[in-house]
Amino acid sequence: MKHHITRRRLLQMTTLLASGAIASRRANSHMPAAGTVLQDAAPHTHLGEIFLDDGQKITVERNGSVALIGLNRPEAHNLVDPEMHGMLSRAYFQFEHDDALRCAVLFGHGDSFCKGIDVEAFAPVIDAHSDRKVVPESIDPWGKARPRLTKPVIVVAHGQTWNIGHELFLAADIRIAASNTVFAQTEATHGRLPASGSTIRLVHEAGWAQAMRYLLTGDSWTAAQAERMGTVQQVCDSPADALACATSLADKVAACAPLSIKATLASAHLAIDSAQDPAFAALPNQRSSLYASHDFEEGLRAAKEHRRPVFSGT
Repeated sequence: MKHHITRRRLLQMTTLLASGAIASRRANSHMPAAGTVLQDAAPHTHLGEIFLDDGQKITVERNGSVALIGLNRPEAHNLVDPEMHGMLSRAYFQFEHDDALRCAVLFGHGDSFCKGIDVEAFAPVIDAHSDRKVVPESIDPWGKARPRLTKPVIVVAHGQTWNIGHELFLAADIRIAASNTVFAQTEATHGRLPASGSTIRLVHEAGWAQAMRYLLTGDSWTAAQAERMGTVQQVCDSPADALACATSLADKVAACAPLSIKATLASAHLAIDSAQDPAFAALPNQRSSLYASHDFEEGLRAAKEHRRPVFSGT
């Protein structure tokens, strides 16, 4: 029998989301073994399932024509490191090329959706410009470069949704948040740059002054404030409710004509991509410059020493 997410199973998942303890079991079926998402894939491939007890940094479960993708570093508030980034990029590629899947739901295991980037883990990658290399059979989940998904992603935020986590949230097509969500872009307080889309998407969607209010101070904002700004489409009482809402919406999207969904997304992107693409293309050089600065090093030292950084502008 195939491993499907039944309504009862979904309720189990949502009830345990906040603790990060989704009780999963691998079914005896013809489904690929856990970890298939890490293997090379050809177009028209199959997105393999990765279960919570496999201990991987993302989980993947199939529910009919909907894929549920979970960030799974709960002990680190789902900070994105190079391994998680690679796994998520390949999962997006396989989702894109799996003809049986029509919509994805992205969520986080544990107390937070994603607190941001694992700066120390990524610093060597950025210094070597490895983050700019085109990786075959992958799609950037932040949508900064082509190819981009032609299928929709619905994202569920809860707890800390900061920095690159908030930018991952902004990259989705429909956004749901639990009422306990705290959004923030704190990069300026650490000598870094929001380099995965918020300087572009937050400005476009919330307006210049509203975006600068948070990008230039590092202050946080609530799910209710995000809903008023238009970056969140629905706020739910709990993480469980938010995941249930997102899954219900994904079922509705998946029931629509897939060619119509793709055409709708393609048309909408025509309206914004030509204006945004140059800004996305400039981000890697802007980020690398900051990572080579004294202020970036001071930000790292201050974080380790649990003190406020003293920036010099160099």
